[in-house]
Amino acid sequence: MKKVIITLILATVIAATTKAQSSGEMKTFDPAFAHTVYFWFKNPDNELDRARFETSLKKFLKNSKFAKTNFIGTPPTATRDVVDGSFTYSLIVTFESAEAQENYQKEEAHLIFIEECKELWEKVIVYDSFGLKP
Repeated sequence: MKKVIITLILATVIAATTKAQSSGEMKTFDPAFAHTVYFWFKNPDNELDRARFETSLKKFLKNSKFAKTNFIGTPPTATRDVVDGSFTYSLIVTFESAEAQENYQKEEAHLIFIEECKELWEKVIVYDSFGLKP
């Protein structure tokens, strides 16, 4: 089951990243290290909070020196019991290594994003994973 979920996440990231980057510089999905973050907002229906978050997050990712590819998402309407649609936003970022992800955690762009948006969320869960070797 875990392999299926990881495969689906990676396929979604690859598809979304390819589509999202078609107008700009194409970045290759890096399966070395994936950083998956789920955010639960205090006021998930507040449009101003959502706009503030999206603007800050996009600015942060554009200015990150370490994030290679990214996917920002919102939950679809769940059609199966195994789908958790309780979060407000998801973020998947890939890195060339665990060390690059550690540097991302400390970079100014990331710290500014947290400062600008931390009051918006009530819960954040992070799943980090290494890609399987071919």
